[in-house]
Amino acid sequence: MKSSITLGGGGIAVRRAVARDAKRLTRLVRGSRAYEGPYAAMVAGYRVGPDYIEAHEVFVAVDTDDPAGRVLGFYSLVLVPPELDLLFVADGTQGRGIGRLLVEHMKAEARAAGLDRVRVVSHPPAEGFYRKVGALLTGTASANPPAVAWDRPELEFLIV
Repeated sequence: MKSSITLGGGGIAVRRAVARDAKRLTRLVRGSRAYEGPYAAMVAGYRVGPDYIEAHEVFVAVDTDDPAGRVLGFYSLVLVPPELDLLFVADGTQGRGIGRLLVEHMKAEARAAGLDRVRVVSHPPAEGFYRKVGALLTGTASANPPAVAWDRPELEFLIV
């Protein structure tokens, strides 16, 4: 499935991630302001490798006006068990509808795969975003020190 939107005169398209995107996706995760301060340890050594991209449904939002196809955000859908594992939007491009576009694309991919729901264990500051785009709060995932030292909201997208 190919999705695209036009925002502020520029175009954004969603495409399947490829192995050569791995370093850019890793930089996007590690550089996210959402993971500063007490959350920094969680992504400090995080890596989105080519093997991860091949094993999961990973899609990127790219700037269609940029000849290099600048990555503006991405998500990863794990099919078994169904979970939105990662969703990041580049800091300088948040608030432009890219996250919403990625969620809609993810839901369409989940539907095409025959899924009826997709779980999300959210970074606490992202809970409001997920609820705005239709996820329902289902519980709390307990802290798992030392990797994750805080409880996280657990949500679910119903795929209809």
